[in-house]
Amino acid sequence: MGQSEDLERELSELLTEGEIRENEAKKRERLSPKYEVRIQTHIDPIVEETRKYRSMARELDDRYDEYMSKANQSEPSDRR
Repeated sequence: MGQSEDLERELSELLTEGEIRENEAKKRERLSPKYEVRIQTHIDPIVEETRKYRSMARELDDRYDEYMSKANQSEPSDRR
């Protein structure tokens, strides 16, 4: 196994077991991510799904109200 794979395995074990010690935190900082994915969309899937659910039923709590109000403010005016 390479050094990178060893560090990844140790990090995985530490995350499942508990605290990270200081010297192990420094090792983790040296570990770079293998890849990064960024996706830009024109619609917000959370907003669309929340609208669908709200059209079918009433929510018991208001957990998405703040998110929906922010989404409605930033929504483009040419939306159908």
